[in-house]
Amino acid sequence: MECNSVVDGNVEEVPSKKVIKFNPPLYKQRYQFVKNLVEQHQPKKVADLGCGDVCLLAILKYQKCIEELVGVDINEGRLKWNGSRLSPCVGDHLDPRELDLAITLYHGSVLEKDCRLLGFDLAACIELIEHFDSEDLAKFPEVVFGYMSPAMIVISTPNSEFNSLFPCAVFRDSDHKFEWSRMQFQTWALDVASRYNYSVEFTGVGEPPTGAEDVGYCTQIGVFRKKAEAAEMAVLEHHGEHVYEVVYTTSYPSLQQINYRRRVVIYLVYREVSRLRRKYQVSLRQDELEAEFVASGNQTGKFTSDLPVPVLTEDDKAMEMAPQPFCIEDKFYVPLQRIIAYPRLGHLCGNVEKLREFLGDVIELNCDGSAVKVDLNDCSDF
Repeated sequence: MECNSVVDGNVEEVPSKKVIKFNPPLYKQRYQFVKNLVEQHQPKKVADLGCGDVCLLAILKYQKCIEELVGVDINEGRLKWNGSRLSPCVGDHLDPRELDLAITLYHGSVLEKDCRLLGFDLAACIELIEHFDSEDLAKFPEVVFGYMSPAMIVISTPNSEFNSLFPCAVFRDSDHKFEWSRMQFQTWALDVASRYNYSVEFTGVGEPPTGAEDVGYCTQIGVFRKKAEAAEMAVLEHHGEHVYEVVYTTSYPSLQQINYRRRVVIYLVYREVSRLRRKYQVSLRQDELEAEFVASGNQTGKFTSDLPVPVLTEDDKAMEMAPQPFCIEDKFYVPLQRIIAYPRLGHLCGNVEKLREFLGDVIELNCDGSAVKVDLNDCSDF
C-alpha cells in the first residue's frame, strides 16, 4: 500500500491500524494555509516553487491583491498539461478584476538562479524539500533565501513523528529522500533563517487524533519573514540570467485596462439610469392614482396604492445631496453629477470629465453634455 494515499486522499482500511482521515483532505489544508497567508499579508507577487499540477496557483488566482503569479516545476509535461487551468474564463471578461494579473509557468529547477524570480513578496514551497537529496538540500537555501530572497517564504514538509499513526513504516511517498521530526525540521529552519536574516515561526496542518496529540501536526510548516534591515539592504539584480523555459503564460482582463474599464462604466450607467427611470415612472403613476382618487370624491377612506414602494439603498442615501433626475416632456435626464456620485462609478471614473469620455457616443447626452438623455416611456433604448 502506498502511504501517499493515506494522507492525501481516500484511504483503504488496514486491519492492523485505525485509518486516519483528514477533513478537509490534507493537501487542501495546506493550500488553505497559503491562501490564508495571502489574505492576511496581501502580497502582490507570489511564486509557487515545485508547483506540480498548479492546484495552488488555481486557488490563488482569485486573490484580488495578487498581480503576478509564477509557478516553477521540473516536470515540463505536467505544466503543459495543466496550464489551461489558469486561463481566464468567460466570467473574468464579464466581471474584470480590479488589478492586472499575469500568470507564468516556468520549466526548471528551483535550485537554479533565474532573475525573473527576484523581488517576490511570497514564495511557497509546499511538500518540496523532502524530494531533495542531501546535495540539493544544501543548495536550496542559497538559491531561495539568498538569491531569490522573497519577503516571505512558507515551507511545508511531512512530520515523521506522525508516521507512527499510519499503517506503514516507510516514507509517505516513494520519491521522498527524507522525512524529518519536528526537532530536525526546526533545527534546519532556524539555521537557515539565521544565515539569511529571516525570522521563522512554526505551525502545521492535519491535527492528530484524540490521545495522540504528542506527535504534532501531520504536516509541519515554517513561515519565514525577511527581517526589516535585510529587506532594506536587498538589491534586485534584474539583469541576471534567464535559465527557466516559459511553458505557459496568460494575463487577465482588469479594470486597469481602458477597454474593460469603459465597458464596465457603460454597463453601470445603463443600470443606474434604468433604475432611476423606473423609480420616476412609479412616482408619476402614484401621483396619477392619487389624483384620480381625489377626483372621484371618495370620502370613505385614505388613498393607498398597490404600486411597489422603492427601497432606499445605502447608495441612494449617500446620493441624496446629488442633483436629481428630471423630465422635460417625454425625455428623462440624469445629471452626470448624479451618476458620478454612485460610489463604484466615482471610483472607476474619478470625475465627470472622465465619465463623459467613457460614455463617448455610446450613450446619448443632452446638448451641453451634462446629463444622460433617454426616452421616459420607451425602454427599448436600453
